[in-house]
Amino acid sequence: MELPLVVGVDGSDAGLRALDWAVDEAALHGLPLRLVYASRWERYEGVAPQESAPAEQAMADRVVASAADRVTRRNPEVEVSVQVLADDAVTALLREAPYATAVVLGSKGRGEFADLLLGSVSLSVAARARHPVVVVRGDRAGLASSHDRVLLGVGDTAKGSPAVRFAFREAEARGCALDAIRAWRCPAYETADRTRRAAGPEHQAEQQASALVDAAVAAEAAAHPTVPVRCTTVEGPAHKVLVRRSAAADLLVLGARHRHGHFGLQLGRVGHAALHHAACPVVVVPRG
Repeated sequence: MELPLVVGVDGSDAGLRALDWAVDEAALHGLPLRLVYASRWERYEGVAPQESAPAEQAMADRVVASAADRVTRRNPEVEVSVQVLADDAVTALLREAPYATAVVLGSKGRGEFADLLLGSVSLSVAARARHPVVVVRGDRAGLASSHDRVLLGVGDTAKGSPAVRFAFREAEARGCALDAIRAWRCPAYETADRTRRAAGPEHQAEQQASALVDAAVAAEAAAHPTVPVRCTTVEGPAHKVLVRRSAAADLLVLGARHRHGHFGLQLGRVGHAALHHAACPVVVVPRG
């Protein structure tokens, strides 16, 4: 049996957009949805837990019941279940991730930090999960999947990576094209004389980037012959290139190699920029 899509629900506008996206995604792949509400807000409200627990439980029940009804109204064929967990949202969603095809989250929450570009729960889960996490964000066209294009950011170790496989499966299910893109930078010691491009280090950097993209997608392209693939190399910082290209995509797929160290640095600059600024939903697929 296919693992469900797990959706973090909290009643916020961003959460509802994520829920709608998840319903469509579940229908596309024939997956069930599991709606998860988790919170321990009483810790932060200055109210004794025994006093706030009934109100919190009542609100949780209302949120998940409304979310489940929204799923049914959007697509009655999608199987849906709900779960209310008395735990902090990040811990609960990380615990759910191994039993999900992906965890789907809104880009903002409804708590103290709701005005940030990216909610603290979404960032924490995307940075720490060992399984795919989708942060649903972007403009109307990206959310509506009207571009018919999946964008894959190709990193240094993309060959055979879970992100590449994820991107091809998405493109095949959607019946759309796949853009595999690799950003490259001109070596610092290269001169400003652009006439040397054909033979100099700049040309070599571009050729290496092109070879890396081709190698990254070769096996999956053969396994998914119906998916049109365009391999592209672009000079510039990867985080800026991908954010700019996301304006013409329905989904941006990124691989992530989790780093050890201070919390919040695990995703790297590219992942952080995409999660904060992409014009379409972003899926972070850990490399292991």
